[in-house]
Amino acid sequence: MLIKTGLSSLAAGLFLCTCMIGCFPESPAQEYQAINLKKNPAFTILPGTKGFNMNLVDQYSAMKLKRGPSYTPRTKHLNPDGWAKYTNRLFLESSPYLLQHAHNPVDWYPWGGEAFQTAAALNRPVLLSVGYSTCHWCHVMEEESFEDEEIARYINENYIPIKVDREERPDVDAIYMAAVQALTGRGGWPMTVWLTPDRKPFYGGTYYPARDGDRGAGMGFLTLLKKIKQTYEDRKDLVNQTSRQLTDVVKQMLGPDASSQLPGKDILEQSFQSYQNRFDPLNGGLRGAPKFPSSLPVRFLLRYYQRFNNSDALNMATQTLDKMAAGGLYDHVGGGFHRYATDEKWIVPHFEKMLYDNALLVMDYLDGYQLTGNPEYRRVVHEVLHYVRRDMTSPEGAFFSATDADSLTPKGHREEGYFFTWTPEEMEKLLGPDLAGLIRETHAVGSFPNFEGRYILNTPETISDVAERLDMDEQHLRSQIAKALNMLHGERENRPPPLRDEKILTAWNGLMISAFAKAAFVLDEPGYRADAVRAATFVLDRLYVDGRLQRSYMDGVAKHNGYLNDYAFLIAGMIDLYEATHDIQWLKNAMELETILARYYEDTENGGFFMTSMDHEDLIAREKPKHDGALPSGNAVATMNLLRLGAFTSNPDYHLRAEKALQAFSGTLSANPTAMAELQLALDNFLVPPREIVIVEPKDKRGSSDVLLDKLRQQYLPGRIIVVATEGNDLDSQAKIIPIIKQKSAMNAKPTAYVCENKTCQSPTDDPENFARQIAK
Repeated sequence: MLIKTGLSSLAAGLFLCTCMIGCFPESPAQEYQAINLKKNPAFTILPGTKGFNMNLVDQYSAMKLKRGPSYTPRTKHLNPDGWAKYTNRLFLESSPYLLQHAHNPVDWYPWGGEAFQTAAALNRPVLLSVGYSTCHWCHVMEEESFEDEEIARYINENYIPIKVDREERPDVDAIYMAAVQALTGRGGWPMTVWLTPDRKPFYGGTYYPARDGDRGAGMGFLTLLKKIKQTYEDRKDLVNQTSRQLTDVVKQMLGPDASSQLPGKDILEQSFQSYQNRFDPLNGGLRGAPKFPSSLPVRFLLRYYQRFNNSDALNMATQTLDKMAAGGLYDHVGGGFHRYATDEKWIVPHFEKMLYDNALLVMDYLDGYQLTGNPEYRRVVHEVLHYVRRDMTSPEGAFFSATDADSLTPKGHREEGYFFTWTPEEMEKLLGPDLAGLIRETHAVGSFPNFEGRYILNTPETISDVAERLDMDEQHLRSQIAKALNMLHGERENRPPPLRDEKILTAWNGLMISAFAKAAFVLDEPGYRADAVRAATFVLDRLYVDGRLQRSYMDGVAKHNGYLNDYAFLIAGMIDLYEATHDIQWLKNAMELETILARYYEDTENGGFFMTSMDHEDLIAREKPKHDGALPSGNAVATMNLLRLGAFTSNPDYHLRAEKALQAFSGTLSANPTAMAELQLALDNFLVPPREIVIVEPKDKRGSSDVLLDKLRQQYLPGRIIVVATEGNDLDSQAKIIPIIKQKSAMNAKPTAYVCENKTCQSPTDDPENFARQIAK
């Protein structure tokens, strides 16, 4: 806290001095040459620059040809022929977010050595802007500031501006978000950070209105740019002092902790008490707004209920699952969850949809379904996965990243939420009075619109309650509502859809592979299993290059060295796929990837893993991720993977490394356990010996184990491993990796189950009812 206060004082001091604004310096580093625009009518000189780098013009021309006539520049600055007036280096990138800014009048650079070398040669500060393609306020700042020619000119004359897609470069995002949080106590996107040419931050924030007075701001972005540039030239000593101290704080925030003693189950109890104290008993989730699904970890609560038989934990989990699915957070017309709710009742969402949210929520609802048997949870899982299949799956079977919150209205204006909302008149015209009336009754279309004159559909009453109130047969009401929603979806498909970010990220695909694999097992859906296999095959074929994972795939190109999350989430997906398919190759893949993770990312001294590999680009800090955010901590998932692989292989090294990782984070876990809920799932697995369930099928009767697996699908058994092998070559092959299945056989030529825990096994059984009793103990 004292460090933060000191930094804040230094940062505030940046604006206490005044000086003449520096003029644009001449430098050979830019090597700009004026060209005859009549020969290159597609490209116009960016405001505030001296001309064109001819090599870039050639690259732009080649890329324009490659992108073809279907490419539409995203800018308000257009030539009469419809092509963009301005083009910058981001036009050469593949990231959808960077391409959104490729035709700003700002002379953007992608992150890399060229930008920082140019900043050093010109003695300019760097303006770093970080966001992602479906970020609403990123779009707002673009329209207000980066599309503004006056602001762009000032940036181009005084800064070296860099754009970063945080989803492709989470390492860069994490470092400079830590700096912003140290300076301001909060963070978010768009993130705006001022750096020295040696990449050290000295000031930062998030969204800034363009000019003084805009949106009630006392100081706008343009004024801020001028003041910071003045200070950079006048008070270089202060800037350098701030940047050094802030860099030291960032290293401290992101670096490894010293190992401590192994945490115990009291951490689980402490976390639950904290969640219970902040729980919203009326609406589920934590009290207040905005409400994020990840803020109250449902899977932790379900495990806590099972571990301690605490009914409050179960009630908190089911209330949250019920309210999220009933609210406008859930897309009742098209399926899938939006990113978060802006209100405490989950009704008004921020309308972007993220692949990772939907993957994690599928797993939440699957666990809830296994534990409670609530058919509504099963329905939600089916609808979300149907949405992912329909809207978020590439032709090759991999999964796209996200869809935007904004879409075009009939008048051509881009507005948040328009695509997902309705008026009563629109519904009645399409559905007729009877079906529209049922939608009004079931989906809260009342007298007062709940979003900018339009309605976000939500279901404050259950269908059974509405059926009783209307004196209707419940099944008939359900069929009519399904018919009406299907008609609404068909009509909605005629609207201009939100932008879809079609980059394929390894980590997020790993999460969705887990979601499909788990759903395939729990719901006995072979189609989901095929979807998971197809996506996993794509990732291994296209993003596993020369023995290393790449982060992102777009336009046929895999790029960016993989991060901890890419390995951890994909390894988890491979393990889940093994349990869904019983194909030992997926477990072998998981072990191979874990070996690479250990070699390049593991902190062998203290335990746990760094975000970046040992041969990664040299940045000002190397993060060792601790906390969960919208995504689970990569260290938490990696630790769980080690425990699962150890249980399968009986290799004590996996278990010892997991123990060391838990010790590495024990100090942070003790101080702030609710920030590390995912790691507590791994801790629970560590503290309680895993239940080993082996099913052996008779030779030549592969697939005959369903009579036993049906019982297993009905049981919520976290911390268990499942092995299904067929006598003969399959069992022999699997036994080389999984020694616990050696000498096990099918009794009486029937599928036979072996249930073991803590080196003690129950009697083998081929009776499904007896097996159900064994696993229910």
